[in-house]
Amino acid sequence: MLTPACSLYFTHSRGAAAMRSQNDIRQDITNSIIESLSNGSLPPWRKPWSDDPNSPGLHTSLSTGAVYRGINQLILQCSAAKQNFQSKWWGTFKQIQFNGASVRKGQKATKIVLWKPIKRSRIDENGKETDDSFMVMREFSVFNAEQTTGLDQFRVGHTKPNLDSEIRYQHADEVIEATGATINYGGNRAFYRRSDDTITMPFRHQFESPESFYETLLHELVHWGVTRSDFERKQTKETYAFEELVAELGASFLMGAFSISTTATTENSASYLKQWLSAMANDSTYIFKASALSSKVVDQHILSFSRDAEDAPEARNQPVLARSKSY
Repeated sequence: MLTPACSLYFTHSRGAAAMRSQNDIRQDITNSIIESLSNGSLPPWRKPWSDDPNSPGLHTSLSTGAVYRGINQLILQCSAAKQNFQSKWWGTFKQIQFNGASVRKGQKATKIVLWKPIKRSRIDENGKETDDSFMVMREFSVFNAEQTTGLDQFRVGHTKPNLDSEIRYQHADEVIEATGATINYGGNRAFYRRSDDTITMPFRHQFESPESFYETLLHELVHWGVTRSDFERKQTKETYAFEELVAELGASFLMGAFSISTTATTENSASYLKQWLSAMANDSTYIFKASALSSKVVDQHILSFSRDAEDAPEARNQPVLARSKSY
């Protein structure tokens, strides 16, 4: 059970107040995660998943059918846990209303963020006008399907859950195999070694459950994926702890994508937690950087090897509500 740490960020109601600064947005999100860790509760990305197709899993947009990425995934996990939402589906007020449903009176929105490109002209060092652009973070409001009327098909229990665990785990195995990562089995340690680009794992039967096996392997696979990203890790305690956070987030995102339950305990040592807390307290962009890199590694350097045509971005981004038979 998460603590009230998550309450700092999603108490804004629809139509609330003026636009806030980039630093204010980042700081609110960072503070909520810091408090959650400081209170000794499990991190918001460390939670069990349900087999029901409408339950997390990963929190998903009703308007596009795509899972939320990076910091937004963490915000929505935190919000759902705090308010005991079981559905993974979220939509904006207008999108819900446009499709014949409605947000129940008195419901409060969860604020997530969107990066928008801003274009402008400037005068360069030679006195010539040149195009310039930059990204600005903006907040927008979403509501969970459980806060609405008319979206029963997106609630837990509407469809029959898939209880065939072999199918779920087969999917994970197929994705892992498709990466081509070298995985050596044997011994009592799990680690990724950069020097020869290999993952070492204990045998499956050594783990107390299939879930703990996949959780451990996916953590190491994210380390493998990080080396294929543009992240340059220098050999320091701080960067090592940062990459461990990236691996924890990435493994949890993958467990959610495969609908495999995460284990009840975490392998994070107290020293890691202390370094994460310290880093977040001193840098409000820290958790953003970690979650962004996690999403990038998962999407581009792990799932991409097995993604077929129907999973392509243009297919995933077809509106979910618009194609629902209920409307």
